Amino acid sequence: MSAQPDSGSRSAARSRGLGMLGAVVVGVVLAVQSRLNGALGAQLHDGLAAALISFGSGLVVLLIATSFMPVARAGLRAVRDALRGGGLRWWQCLGGVAGGFLVFGQGLSAAALGVALFTVAVVAGQVGSGLVVDRVGLGPAGPQRVTSPRVVGAVLAVIAVLVAVWDELTGSGASWLILVPALAGIGVAWQQAVNGRVKQTAGSPAAAAVINFGVGAVGLLLAWLVEVAARGLPSGLPAQPWLYIGGVLGIFVIGGAAALVHRTGVLVLSMGMVAGQLLGALLLDLFVPAPGTAVPVTTVIGVGLTFVAVAVASIPDRTARA
Repeated sequence: MSAQPDSGSRSAARSRGLGMLGAVVVGVVLAVQSRLNGALGAQLHDGLAAALISFGSGLVVLLIATSFMPVARAGLRAVRDALRGGGLRWWQCLGGVAGGFLVFGQGLSAAALGVALFTVAVVAGQVGSGLVVDRVGLGPAGPQRVTSPRVVGAVLAVIAVLVAVWDELTGSGASWLILVPALAGIGVAWQQAVNGRVKQTAGSPAAAAVINFGVGAVGLLLAWLVEVAARGLPSGLPAQPWLYIGGVLGIFVIGGAAALVHRTGVLVLSMGMVAGQLLGALLLDLFVPAPGTAVPVTTVIGVGLTFVAVAVASIPDRTARA
């Protein structure tokens, strides 16, 4: 009689483990995307234009791919029918707005706050919001209790990021602008939850990614038009083709997160992606360093702590299982 529950527990643990591994891989891809988009923004001297190019190119690639993917087209029709029938709310399709706000926040406050303080604020907002979003049940995994391991893991994640960026953080000055990345982090957790719902309805990560990129691209386009009206057009486009693949990498980030969130929940997905981002940034600094880049010991320690935080937050809720 006990074999069946044990088998189910092992299956759930295996699914959760695969989900966490996938979240780390998605985070590594996100770190590479951030490096490319940052380089494009630096050459354009316009972070908003770089973000629009990234979202827009990703949307174009997705639309072309969707034309050859019957499953994705069927998913988009399923989302349309669910919106008409009330099975999906319109606001659950606006996850791309949060992604656009994160990119906008980078341009608005990252330079003033420093990358380190910006990162800490985003992670704090992301893991804090992940706890709430999971508890309310906005994601496809449904409501999840706020257990001690999840709270401890979330706190450890913030501490790990503080340790990882400590050298950069020293000397940074906080201001009211810190609210911008904190709100962006809150939005990222919500984005992962609603994108997961869209993917659940569509049955296709590609369909969820199309909607996310479409909404985000429209939002960024409107913001960029306002910027152009105030500041004028950016300088000419750089010639290096590799600077323009950030949008393609973003497809894997958004689609992967939408596909994984039902396995992990929003909190563990967010923390796994943070761990992957730090790991990816560390690998980039080691093997493809920017000029003058050094890797302090605190960064290595912080990366290790993030994986400990993910493991702690992933401890099963024994009360709910009983």
